[in-house]
Amino acid sequence: MKPEKQKKHAALRALLIALLTLALLAAGFAAYRFWRLPRAGFAVHFVDIGQGDAAIVVCDGKTLVIDGGMPESGAKLVDYLQNTLHVSTIDAMIGTHPHADHIGGLPYLLREFRAPVYGGRMTIELLKYKLDDRVPGLTKSCELHVVEAGETIRSGCFAVEFIHVNHSIADAFMFAIRTPIGIIMHSGDFKIDYTPINGAIMDLQRIAQIGREGVLLFVCESTNIEVPGFSKSERHVGESMADMFKDAKGRIFVATFSSNVSRLQQIFTAAERHGRKVALVGRSMLNVFNAANNLGYIQKKPDTLIEISQVDNYPPEQVVIISTGSQGEPMSALTRIAFSNHREIEIQPGDTVIISATPIPGNEKPIYKVINELYRRGAKVYYSALADVHVSGHASQEEIKLVHALVRPKFFIPAHGETRMLYQHAELAHKLGVPFENIFILANGDIFEISKGSARVTGFTNGDAVLIDGASVGEVDNSVLRERKLLSDDGVVAISLAVNRKTGAMMAQPVVSAMGFLYDSEHVKIEAACRQHAANAVARIAASGKKVQEAVSSGQLQGQLRSFLYERTKRRPVVMISLIEVDS
Repeated sequence: MKPEKQKKHAALRALLIALLTLALLAAGFAAYRFWRLPRAGFAVHFVDIGQGDAAIVVCDGKTLVIDGGMPESGAKLVDYLQNTLHVSTIDAMIGTHPHADHIGGLPYLLREFRAPVYGGRMTIELLKYKLDDRVPGLTKSCELHVVEAGETIRSGCFAVEFIHVNHSIADAFMFAIRTPIGIIMHSGDFKIDYTPINGAIMDLQRIAQIGREGVLLFVCESTNIEVPGFSKSERHVGESMADMFKDAKGRIFVATFSSNVSRLQQIFTAAERHGRKVALVGRSMLNVFNAANNLGYIQKKPDTLIEISQVDNYPPEQVVIISTGSQGEPMSALTRIAFSNHREIEIQPGDTVIISATPIPGNEKPIYKVINELYRRGAKVYYSALADVHVSGHASQEEIKLVHALVRPKFFIPAHGETRMLYQHAELAHKLGVPFENIFILANGDIFEISKGSARVTGFTNGDAVLIDGASVGEVDNSVLRERKLLSDDGVVAISLAVNRKTGAMMAQPVVSAMGFLYDSEHVKIEAACRQHAANAVARIAASGKKVQEAVSSGQLQGQLRSFLYERTKRRPVVMISLIEVDS
C-alpha cells in the first residue's frame, strides 16, 4: 500500500473509532471504567459513576466533560482525567440537568481544571451554590454559561445539541452528540409530560427530526422500564394534594425532594388556595427554592413565604411547612422534627404530614420508622402506600417506546438501571426493531468500540474506587480504615499517664476515659479496674529497668491493656495512651 493511502486509512480509522465505556450497577450507573485512548483522533468516554453519569469526549486534542456524577464521584473523574487520560486541560464542561447525581462532582473538577461550564439556567444557578460550598469564592473564578434548549455547544470536532425534556426539575436536556462517525443520542433523565407545570413539553418533534437524520448509537435510561403505561403528569399530584389540604385541620407538613421544583410550586399553589403561609426547612430545600425563585420558576404571592421562626405566630390551620427528609434520612429535617430533635419545631397532635415521595429501594425501614413515630405523636400521615402523593420524573414503558420509535438507532445501550432493568430494556429495543447483535449490555469494565458500520466489546479493564477523606483523595490506607472500623465497633478507651521522666515511676493515678465502650451499669467498675491495671503495668515496667516511654511507643503497654479489657468485657476497644512526662 502506498504511503499516502496508509496515512489516509490510518486517519480514517482514528476518526471512525469511538470508545464508549459504560459501568452499570444496581441503583443505576455504577463505578467508573478505565480504558485506553486511541493513538489519535476521536474518542467518547461515558464514565458512569454512582447513581448519575459522566462522559468525557476527546477530539483532536480537545476535551469535553458531560456531567460529573455525585459529589463523591468528582475525585474519581479528576483521577481518571489526570492519571488515565493524562489530560491537563478541559475545554468545556456541560450539565444535562441540575440534579446532584449529575452535577455534584463538577466542583471537584473545577477546583483542578479551569474550564467553561454550560448548562440550563437552573443547572448553573445550583452549581454556584455547590461551588461556594466546596471552595468559598470559587464561583467568581469560574466561567459559567447559560444554554437554552435548541442551542449547540461545539468543542473541536465535537458538537452537543441541547434538546428540552421533562423531568422532576427544570432545565433538563437530552443530548444529540454529533461526531465524525455519526450521531450519538444521550437521553439524560426524562419523562413525557403533556401537561407540565412549567408549560414546556418535551421536544419530541426535534428528536424525530434527528432520528430521520440517522442515529448511530442511542444511550437511554432504564429507571422505570418495569413500569407499564405512561407516567402520570405532575399535575396529578397537585390535584391529590389539593384534596389533602382541604381536609387538614391543623398544620401541614410536606416532605419531598428539594430538587422537585414543580412539586414546590404545587405546594405553594395549594397553600395560597387555602389561605396558608409556607415555611421551608432544610438547607438543600432553601438552596433550591432560592435558585428557582430567583429564576422565576416559583410563582407565589409576596407574603406567602415566612421564616420557620415565625410559624408559631400563626394559627395551625394557616401554616404549611415544606421539609427535606422524604427518604427518612437520619439527619434530615423531617426525621429530626418527628423525634423532637429539631431546635425550632416539633410535631403536635392534629398535624397532617404528607410524604410526597416513594421510597428508594433500601430506604423502606428508615422511612417507616419516621412514619411510625409521626403516628405516635398524633399526626395524620399520607404516604405512597395510602395516597397519590408522588409521580416519577422518569419515563415508563410507553414513553420509552415512543422515544425509541423516534430515534431509530442503529446501535443501542440501555443504561441507568439495575441489571434486570437493562435486560428488559434490551428486549423492548429489539421488539422495536434493533437487532440483538446491535444491543450491548455492558458489564463493569467492558470496553466498547464502535465505528460507523460496526460495534463490539473489545476488552475488559478494572477500575478501583477512589477514596475521599476530607482534603485527602486516594490516600487512605488499610490501617486507617481498620482503626475506624474498630472505633465504630467497640469504641475507644483513652488513658492519661503522668510518669517521672527519668525513673518512669507513676506521679499520679492514671486518668481513664471511655467512649462508645462501656454501659452505664459497668462504667465505674471497669474504669476503676482499668486504672489499677494500668498503674500495676507501669510499676512492673519501671521495676524491670525498662523505660515506660519505650513500652508506650512500641505498643507493648497498649497490648497489655487491650488483653485485660477483652478478658473482662469480651470487647476490643481502641486503646489510646497519652504519656505526660514530669521532671522531679
